Amino acid sequence: MPISLPPVTRNLLIANVVVFLLQQVMPGLLDWLALWPLGSGLFEPWQIVTNGFMHGGIAHIAFNMLALYMFGGQIERLFGARHYTIYYFICLVVASLLQLVVLRWFAHDFQTPTIGASGAIFGLLLAFGMMYPHEKVYFMLLPIPMPAWLFVILYGGLELFSGVFGWMPGVAHFAHLGGMLGGWLLIQYWRGRFPIKPRRRLLR
Repeated sequence: MPISLPPVTRNLLIANVVVFLLQQVMPGLLDWLALWPLGSGLFEPWQIVTNGFMHGGIAHIAFNMLALYMFGGQIERLFGARHYTIYYFICLVVASLLQLVVLRWFAHDFQTPTIGASGAIFGLLLAFGMMYPHEKVYFMLLPIPMPAWLFVILYGGLELFSGVFGWMPGVAHFAHLGGMLGGWLLIQYWRGRFPIKPRRRLLR
């Protein structure tokens, strides 16, 4: 776990905490900044990003910010500030888009807003598992050390199972999976694995 944080991760932590504090005194922010489903009448395009800075309670923001603290700094140092920022927001945007698709065409939910940085956080978790596959981490339901690649697979599988079978309702499981998907696609692009190549390969 890092002792000091590089600038982008530190600023993301500060921004999330500031917005959470503003929520406590300005509850109307939910209508403007949360991700409302398509067809709800409250959806606005900027919510695809702004929902990732809002949280539903102390436990929600504490869990997400702890994960950002644990994984974000290491990934930022590896990617560099510019590419880390791109990566974080790509994960957030893909998470939001997948959540919109699921709510609109599969769950048929037009009234439940989505909030939280979890989509981007799951993207960071995916990056950690891909970049440091043999680092030891702990799975919350099984407190024994395991390699990061296995941790990511188990956590992703749990999210897929929960989303498909409705386990832990009220949690945006498909947003989490969307964050992982966005991260995987971007890393594969940076590695030159797609027909459209980056200007230079950024990752091993």
